[in-house]
Amino acid sequence: MAQMPDEPLTLTVHSLPQLDQASAEAAASTRKGRWKMLGLMFVCAAPVIASYFTYYVIRPEGRRNYGELIDPQRPLPTWSGVDAQGRTVPLDSLKQQWLLVSVADSACDEACMQHLYVQRQLRETLGREKERLDWVWLRTGDAALPAPLQQATAAAVVLKVDPQMLATWLQPAPGQKIEDHLYVVDPLGNWMMRFPANLDPAQAKRDLDRLLRASAFWDKEGRAN
Repeated sequence: MAQMPDEPLTLTVHSLPQLDQASAEAAASTRKGRWKMLGLMFVCAAPVIASYFTYYVIRPEGRRNYGELIDPQRPLPTWSGVDAQGRTVPLDSLKQQWLLVSVADSACDEACMQHLYVQRQLRETLGREKERLDWVWLRTGDAALPAPLQQATAAAVVLKVDPQMLATWLQPAPGQKIEDHLYVVDPLGNWMMRFPANLDPAQAKRDLDRLLRASAFWDKEGRAN
């Protein structure tokens, strides 16, 4: 029987296959595209982050908000209301505008009338900036709106909503009713401020002015189609 040669076992190492030029360019293009996407996301988000950082964090010493800031903020709910024409309107379709919101029964007593008047006046006093803020009345109850009230609120967004559903989103201050306040929702759709009951319109306007100034470089009037 032939004797096997007394030599150590050797292994042959082959080089890994190399990407051809087309594959290498495709991989580089994919990485570049991902970096561009991340950069675009940062650029889009940066103005929003900066304006909120300016408003909430970098505050002049001694400055106080009149309205109470809501923390954590609460996004617009996904359920719907019904407008004066009987059409279903998703609440989250109101995004991309600042919203000044009141809540009242459709019968609209004297306090309701006062809130609607104050809302309209606050919006009008914003001058050229008023187109960035929508006046919203979320009404409850089944009473029909009389013609004069419909005319008086023609410039408002008026939606009939379920009060139990509404209570899962907006909430009053302790000891108050949901109808006692005006509420501010930002263009991202977050309820972020609650004005006190028996509000002082002049102080409420100062808060609105500050919010609009802080967001001026990223929030524009109107909604994107």
